[in-house]
Amino acid sequence: MGTITTPQPVKAVIGVLTTVPCLLPTVYAELRQRLGPIDFTSELMPFTSTTYYETEMGPNIQRQFISFERLVDAGTLAEMKLFTNTVERMFALKKPNGEARRVNLDAGYLCLAKLVLASTKDHAHRLYLRDGIYAEITLRFYRKTFQPWEWSYPDYRLPTYIAIFNQIREIYRNQLANENIC
Repeated sequence: MGTITTPQPVKAVIGVLTTVPCLLPTVYAELRQRLGPIDFTSELMPFTSTTYYETEMGPNIQRQFISFERLVDAGTLAEMKLFTNTVERMFALKKPNGEARRVNLDAGYLCLAKLVLASTKDHAHRLYLRDGIYAEITLRFYRKTFQPWEWSYPDYRLPTYIAIFNQIREIYRNQLANENIC
C-alpha cells in the first residue's frame, strides 16, 4: 500500500478573454478578494486562435494571463471555477436572449509538472471534480518546458503562451524554494 502524502500547494492561474480591457482592473479587484494578490500579469494579446467566442463577446477579443501570489490546495479547483463563473456573470450584459459575457475567465492552476484547467464541459480527457466542474491537464512540463497534448486548446499551444507559463512556473518554483528555507 502506498503512503498517503499531502501534495504541495499550487499556483492559481486565470486566463482572461475580453473585448473590454478597461473592465479588467475592476474584475481583478473581485478576483483578489478571494484569491489574494496578483503576482504576474501578462501583456494583453490578440485572441485569434478561434472565432468561437465572437458571437457572444464580439470581435477584437484580447487575452491576458494572471497568477496569484498565495498558493492554494489543488483540491479547490472546482471552487475556484464556480467563483470565476460568478465573477463572469457580474460583468455580463443582460440581453433579451440571455447574458453575454464581457469577460471569460479560465480558472486553473500550475504546479511543477503541469497546467490544469477547469471546465464545465465533460470530454474523454477530463475528470469530474464536483458541482458540474471537470479538470483537464492542458499542458505538461517535459524536457524543460511546457508541452501541449493532442487535446490542448490551439491557443495554449502557442509559443507565446508556453513562454508565459514557463515564466509563471519559475515564479512558483522560487516560491516553493523560499518556503523550504525555514
